[in-house]
Amino acid sequence: MNKPLFEIFPDPPAGLDPAAVDAERIPEHIAVIMDGNGRWAKKRALNRLKGHAAGIEAVRETIRAANDIGVKYLTIYSFSTENWKRPEEEVMGLMDLFAQTMLAEVDELHEEHVRVMTIGRTSALPKKTRDAFDAAWEKTKGNSGMTLVVAINYGGRNEIIDGINAYMRQAHEVIAAGGKPEALSEDTFGRYLYTSEIPDPDLLIRTSGEMRVSNFLLWQIAYTEFYCTDVLWPDFNRYEFLRALLDYQKRNRRFGAVG
Repeated sequence: MNKPLFEIFPDPPAGLDPAAVDAERIPEHIAVIMDGNGRWAKKRALNRLKGHAAGIEAVRETIRAANDIGVKYLTIYSFSTENWKRPEEEVMGLMDLFAQTMLAEVDELHEEHVRVMTIGRTSALPKKTRDAFDAAWEKTKGNSGMTLVVAINYGGRNEIIDGINAYMRQAHEVIAAGGKPEALSEDTFGRYLYTSEIPDPDLLIRTSGEMRVSNFLLWQIAYTEFYCTDVLWPDFNRYEFLRALLDYQKRNRRFGAVG
């Protein structure tokens, strides 16, 4: 942990005890499907972009809590390949929000030694958004603290297809040079995915009561523990994060073996 528990969770609600956290069982990698911004806004008679803007504070809270408690990798599902189907005004508003938020937050993230990287088909993003994430990577890539992985224009099926194509290109190059390509195995294929340098998630959190993976990290979550909550994403805070963490620590992860 980077801070004492009483500093990370200074005012817990009744019935929630931060001291119950086992410091030896902090997940190395937590992934989050941030769902419910639109429903949060609708309940308040606001447009959907207001909900997305409100969700930024939940992102900040989650990043701080995860970093403080010693999580090594935090992956947030910011924008899927399917999200382009949304109204153009919402999509372009989201892209501007991503760029503005990244530019506003990167200095503080850098001070906290957080490394910021993206996964997904980022070449399709608007230049302003792409440049903001590229600048964040350049500024923070040498940091040794938590890695914040922003999945943007990301789709799990696309990642698998891109990995297959990358492997085939490499194999063809080896054959053309007179060599024998490396045999394809789970470990080999993993090196061709966007997450090649990142361990698989230990815990996946999904908000808003939905019970699906939504094309997120399909290869990587084979043995990930799931935590689903009815809380809408803008209402997710460090204490909801704590609930997820404590629930995870009750699990017996057997990975197919007998526990």
